[in-house]
Amino acid sequence: MIPYRRKTLANGLTVLANRDRQSKLAAVNILYKVGARNENPGRTGFAHLFEHLMFRGTRSVENFDLPVQMASGDNNAFTNNDYTDFYMTLPAANIETALWLESDRIEGLDITPEKLETEKKVVIEEYRQRYLNQPYGDQTLLLRALAYKTHPYRWAAIGLTPDHIAQATLDDVREFYRTHYHPSNAILSMSADIEKERMLALAEKWFGDLPDRPAAPCPIPQEPPQTEARREEVQRDVPATTVTVAYAMGGRLSPDFYTANLVSDLLSGGDSSRLYTRLVKQRRLLSSVNAYITGDLDPGLFIFTGQLLPQTTPEQAEEAFREEIETLCRIPAEAREMQKVKNKFEANTLFGELNVMNKAMNLGFYEMLGDAELANREVDAYGAVTADSILDFSRRTFRPERSSTLIYRAK
Repeated sequence: MIPYRRKTLANGLTVLANRDRQSKLAAVNILYKVGARNENPGRTGFAHLFEHLMFRGTRSVENFDLPVQMASGDNNAFTNNDYTDFYMTLPAANIETALWLESDRIEGLDITPEKLETEKKVVIEEYRQRYLNQPYGDQTLLLRALAYKTHPYRWAAIGLTPDHIAQATLDDVREFYRTHYHPSNAILSMSADIEKERMLALAEKWFGDLPDRPAAPCPIPQEPPQTEARREEVQRDVPATTVTVAYAMGGRLSPDFYTANLVSDLLSGGDSSRLYTRLVKQRRLLSSVNAYITGDLDPGLFIFTGQLLPQTTPEQAEEAFREEIETLCRIPAEAREMQKVKNKFEANTLFGELNVMNKAMNLGFYEMLGDAELANREVDAYGAVTADSILDFSRRTFRPERSSTLIYRAK
């Protein structure tokens, strides 16, 4: 359990505070409800660009990292399709350093032409290295474009093309900052051995006077139901062919989410999982295999993927996946098999909550979902998954007309 206090400041900033009596560190996490899903299709990659720009200094603090280091702290950030997250750990006695820095850059970011050009070059080079010039680098990009035709999930957080970042103007970037970086679009969560009321008071001290710049929410186009199978084949200079099959499924708040996540662990949660045991060890069709869900806020994907051994054809790999899916749809999962996965999830949750940063991050994430208390109910939600719910989910989800298949052939 993560006990917490929640408060919304007058400017709209949501604050959550957890007291961790076992830690000498404080974790300060600030989540902005902006990700790739909030971008204009003609101006993608901006959320990721801002992950970089937010470390380039403000009008008051030229070097963001220096005060963090002087306070014996560490900080970083990440961006995905749904949100952008900035996090910092430092000694609990220095928590105000983190709050000062975060409150400063929420409205005082110094976006100059020189800083923008520097970070544009960094992001463009990252795009080239990670997605264009690396084996299998564009596989995720191709799968997204195949599985989504309308929703912004059709591009990754890095963007549709590096040209969008290269063409970004100073006015474009400043407008994105004004639209998405303001108190009512952020969630501040903290965990430390400090009284919760004291942390809320410190949040009020450092953030309470910040002006808000609320913007009218831009509607996100929703993906229409998929009604026919999709397929794409490409050839690349890679060591081995891969086959990936994605099925449309519900979003993070869907009643199916916990069942889907449990099914993915049944299939590929370790060396004793179904797919690894049957397709890698026994049948020797694949050198590696995985099944996972994207866990997106809006409707996402359940993905099967495997790397083929030289003697295996893509058709054989697809048929093997279909056979495993048919088993899911026909034969109830054994109680022992399900309990193993549930025990693993509960253990991971309990061990994760020993980490002060995990607590702060979880509070922010579940608050973004609309229910911070969900962080304390997930173990029970997984425990409630039954063999019948797995059968029902599998029959509704793993249907040919809901599939997108990507054959990534080695030359």
